[in-house]
Amino acid sequence: MKASDVDDHLGIPARLAIVATLALGQRLTFTGLREQTGLADGNLHVQTRRLLGAGYLVGERVQQGGRSVTRFELTERGRLAFLELIRRLREAAEGPFGSGRAGTAVGAGSGGAATGTSPRPRERSRVW
Repeated sequence: MKASDVDDHLGIPARLAIVATLALGQRLTFTGLREQTGLADGNLHVQTRRLLGAGYLVGERVQQGGRSVTRFELTERGRLAFLELIRRLREAAEGPFGSGRAGTAVGAGSGGAATGTSPRPRERSRVW
């Protein structure tokens, strides 16, 4: 997988968190989105504006509890971009390992009590 394969709008963790949260099909206010993603107000504001500009989100002003709030929803374009990113990540994860190993933790399935073989020794080398 090349860096250019990752959507520029979804390659930022904060934006990915926003899109993934809204991918469940719900509409969330700014406050609700902040609570779900754990992002600070300023960061959430900047990242939602970028996603709105890219056409991945729509935002509407609504009255709630006597005040005006912004409610966000994922657009079809945003949903398709998110699904494409997931597809590319799955493809990269399954690549040389075959399709049966996706979702297997690193080191899992490599032996041990369940398979009746001894586990592989842990890799001790590290790159600092």
